Amino acid sequence: MTRNLSEVRFLTVAEVAEMMRVSKMTVYRLVHSGELPAIRFGRSFRVPESAVAEVIDQHVADSA
Repeated sequence: MTRNLSEVRFLTVAEVAEMMRVSKMTVYRLVHSGELPAIRFGRSFRVPESAVAEVIDQHVADSA
């Protein structure tokens, strides 16, 4: 499943934290544990918006 990069929306750690209603440190922990895929640009991370949706869906399904 190849996607054009122009179709992918990348979010900052702060945007992910706001979307998930958690702290930025929690997002960093998820990224470093490999639970939330991210790309490193210099000293910062960018997370594909689709990956955030998948993680949220996975956790909602686990709690149901």
